[in-house]
Amino acid sequence: MAEMSEYKAAPPAGIDPIGASTESAALLYKVIREDIISGNLKANERLVVTDLAKRHGTSATPVREVLQLLRGEGFVTFTRNRGARVRPIDQDFIRDIYEIGVLVEPVLTRWFVGMATEADIAELEWIQGQIEANNFADPIKHSDLDTRFHTLMYQRHYNRHAAELWWKHREVLRAVSRRFNFTLSRRANVLREHRELIAHIKAGDADKAAALVAAHVEGSGRHIVEQMRASSAARAG
Repeated sequence: MAEMSEYKAAPPAGIDPIGASTESAALLYKVIREDIISGNLKANERLVVTDLAKRHGTSATPVREVLQLLRGEGFVTFTRNRGARVRPIDQDFIRDIYEIGVLVEPVLTRWFVGMATEADIAELEWIQGQIEANNFADPIKHSDLDTRFHTLMYQRHYNRHAAELWWKHREVLRAVSRRFNFTLSRRANVLREHRELIAHIKAGDADKAAALVAAHVEGSGRHIVEQMRASSAARAG
């Protein structure tokens, strides 16, 4: 089975997943981003452009571009006269990311409820059936199906900035969460909440659908934070 680190979901149509100017910059972005998430580049470590360029066999220009892209995602911070550093991927970072999702995703969901067709609902039910059949056995397949489920709801929204913000934050959470397994309770909640969400969409109840999505996003974020806390406690012990 392929590792979760090898999985990269395709973004909704019209959304640039990275924003890099060239293929080589996009590849460099993926490498440095992975080094930060995996811990090869440590929290608060200084990111020196010339050192990174030498390490990766490239010039300074794409490195500077990549650091700005990672700054936009929150993985890198810039301080006057001190340059770029790795932002700690800690519980506060995850909290900030998922709290934005709690604000954005209900808005996208409300719009979808108002325009969802019978074909959209049938596709959501089909995807959910596949999610339940997989039952988290293959984490890559689950990630792909879960992405398709939510992308179907948000991909046609007229506000492309909101959709892009959702996508980029989702990718950050996915990248961090792959270090942890779903707990049994979280698995049960995901399946139940998806089914309830489909029911609200069928009924045309935008208020209940939006409230459920907010709880769904918060539950996902809290699950990651709890796993991070448990992992830290285990290392300390």
